[in-house]
Amino acid sequence: MANDLSTPLTGRKRRNEARSGRFHFPLARLLFVLIFLIIGGVALRLFLVEDPDGGRPSQDVAITSTRDNNTVANSAQSRPATITADPQQFPADGSIVAVPQPAPGAGTALGQVPDRFGALPDLSEETSAGTIPRMSGTGLTPFAAYRRPAGSAVAAGGPMIAIVVTGLGINEQGSLDAIDQLPDEVTLAFAPYGRSLENTVAAARTAGHEVMLEVPLEPFDYPQNDPGPHTILTGEAPRDNLEKLFWLMARFGGYFGVINNMGARFTASAADLAPIMEEFGARGLGYLDDGSSNRSVAQQLAGANRVPFNRASTMIDANPARASILSALASLEAQALESGSAIGIVSALPISVQAVSDWTRELDAKGIALVPVSALMQ
Repeated sequence: MANDLSTPLTGRKRRNEARSGRFHFPLARLLFVLIFLIIGGVALRLFLVEDPDGGRPSQDVAITSTRDNNTVANSAQSRPATITADPQQFPADGSIVAVPQPAPGAGTALGQVPDRFGALPDLSEETSAGTIPRMSGTGLTPFAAYRRPAGSAVAAGGPMIAIVVTGLGINEQGSLDAIDQLPDEVTLAFAPYGRSLENTVAAARTAGHEVMLEVPLEPFDYPQNDPGPHTILTGEAPRDNLEKLFWLMARFGGYFGVINNMGARFTASAADLAPIMEEFGARGLGYLDDGSSNRSVAQQLAGANRVPFNRASTMIDANPARASILSALASLEAQALESGSAIGIVSALPISVQAVSDWTRELDAKGIALVPVSALMQ
């Protein structure tokens, strides 16, 4: 009894197993050895057997080439290619001569394919906001390329009147009706928010009208009086305002200049307006002040940046009634007779368009020439 109590447990366990005739199989060790053998066999096969397909079934298929059947390609491949440059533009000494730019209206003849708005590639720049106008490498400006020629009216030296219709492009059918009714000499200004600008701007330019872009600027009572999205504001960083301007300028092409939409507060701030006017000058665009604010410093800044400029003198349909519109047009005639020229602004309301259209038919008899507004911008 005492010996049993002092005997180690392991020895006691083995004696018990021997007495009972049972034996425990080392299964875990065998499994470990088996896994080791499998992994070793796979590694040995990868090392000794060259089989890039990894044992995947494959079959070689002949591919018949048709290249030899192309006699033009074969002949071109068999002899070196020679590219002959125009010696007028690329002289042998390595210098480069500037490529001639198109004269106004002559884009197609010189290989310039206008876009859907009639804008020429040499007068276009791609930006993150879209395509915006620019001056060409030879100095041709959008103002010179897209304006409508004034004909003999300027040379004659008689009194002249220019009419600018604003707010076009928002209502497609109304815009198309105005384009059909108004004489070609009337300048058309398009808002940047129309959904059908591609149709209306193209129709206007095809009919012979020169077109302008309306740029929304901050009025004194903003935002109660809001000219629209991407309004250019006072107090913002110049870079932010220029990004807004680029978005607005990319809405359509083929315009020779811009006109402000509202903007009494903005045009009175030289610090805010100066970078915008500088951009117009660098891109060769004209600027027409709608004449709604006496505090505007646009004329001074336009002169400093060589921007073709003028200021409208009369808002023709401030009271949109036919009698009031005709009275404003009569006042515009008196200004033209007195000073030699006058510029009137009118909205695209049907009653205004009809009244202006009727009035223009009698203008020649009064000795006054109707001219595009670009003809009066210096």
